[in-house]
Amino acid sequence: WLYLRHQKEQQQRARRLRQLRELSLGQGDFELCDTSGTPRRKADFLGQWVLLYFGFTHCPDVCPEELEKLSRAVELLERDPALPPLQPLFVTVDPERDDAAALARYLRDFHPRLLGLTGTTEQVREAAAKFRVYVSTGPRDADGDYVVDHSVLTFLVDPDGIFRDCYGRSRTAEELARSVRAHMDTY
Repeated sequence: WLYLRHQKEQQQRARRLRQLRELSLGQGDFELCDTSGTPRRKADFLGQWVLLYFGFTHCPDVCPEELEKLSRAVELLERDPALPPLQPLFVTVDPERDDAAALARYLRDFHPRLLGLTGTTEQVREAAAKFRVYVSTGPRDADGDYVVDHSVLTFLVDPDGIFRDCYGRSRTAEELARSVRAHMDTY
């Protein structure tokens, strides 16, 4: 019975991985710059697990909450030295205001290894499109300020660069960490 159960679980995992690959989420490369101005490609993160969030520094509440949750999940996973490396990434959806310096200032309030990525409007749009992230810049107010509406999802990418899972606002840091750990265990 245990053998059959194990076989069934393996088949389910394989089927889910095939379905995720068919979605084509996160496939293809992107080229952005980190907060030190170093060009970064998706290929630079091969060999490590990645938790990726798209947001912007002028976000009043959602992005800070999600980055706090992501940071907490990474801290929980780092407690186990047997787990493979995990790189948290933040990609701006507002490159007009979020240059490398703005990202560096903003991200220092979160996990110390959280890496910020930015680029031209076209580069950011292409990276977001690879993950099918919705992005829409709202109208400017009298001061020229605006809000950017975007998908609120954290993506998990495995060491092969394959999208494994995504997490919405309803997930807690503990749930996120448990899910990431389960993906790592079955990789």
